[in-house]
Amino acid sequence: MARTVWDSTVGKKTVMAVSGLVMLLYLVAHMIGNLKIFFGTEEFNHYAHWLRTVGEPFMHYEWTLWLIRVVLVVAVVAHAVSAYQLSRRVIKARPSKYVHKKARAGYATRTMRWGGVILGLFIVWHLLDLTTGTVHSGGFESGKPYQNVVDTFSTWYGNLVYIVAVLALGLHIRHGFWSAAQTLGAGSRTRDRVLKTTANVLALLLTAGFVAVPVGVMTGVVS
Repeated sequence: MARTVWDSTVGKKTVMAVSGLVMLLYLVAHMIGNLKIFFGTEEFNHYAHWLRTVGEPFMHYEWTLWLIRVVLVVAVVAHAVSAYQLSRRVIKARPSKYVHKKARAGYATRTMRWGGVILGLFIVWHLLDLTTGTVHSGGFESGKPYQNVVDTFSTWYGNLVYIVAVLALGLHIRHGFWSAAQTLGAGSRTRDRVLKTTANVLALLLTAGFVAVPVGVMTGVVS
C-alpha cells in the first residue's frame, strides 16, 4: 500500500506537503533561537548548549538533538525526491513543445524549483560553516556559536550567501505553504484568502527574522 501511495502523483504531493510543514515548524523554532543572539554572548551560547541537553536525564546528551537532525534529514530528502520526481513526471507528460511559444512553468513554479536548488546548496554550506567549521572563516571555535556567527557575518560573502538563501526561503514558503494546504485538503473558496495571507505573513516574518542576524552583525548591534 505504501508503494502504491508513493507511486501516485497525489502520494508524492502529500509527501511534499507533510515534509514541507515539518521543515517549516523547525524553521520557526530555529529563527526564534537565532534571535537570542541579540541578548548577548552568554545567552546565545547557553541556548546552544541547552539544545544538546534537551530531555535529560531521560534522553542522553545530544540524543534529542540527533533525533531532530534525523527527522530533518528524512524530511529534506523526501521533499527533494518527491519534488524532482513530480517535475520529471510533468515533463514526460508534455514531451513536445507547444506550437505557439508559451511558458509552461509559471512564476511560482520557477521560484519553487530554483529556490529549492538554492536552499539545498545553502544547507550544505551552512552546515560546513557553522556546524563542522570546514569552510568557516576566522577560525572555528567549538562550543562558541556566538563567536562563530559573528565571524561568518563579518565577511561580505557570508552575508551575501545567507541573505540570498533567506530571500529564496521566503519565496519558497510563500508559495509552498498555500500549496501544501491545498494538497492536504485545507483549502476552500472561503479559506483561500486566509491561507494566502498566512503564507505571506509567515514568509515575511521568517525572512525578516533570519536576515536580522547578519544585519545585526553588519551594523555592529551584534559584535
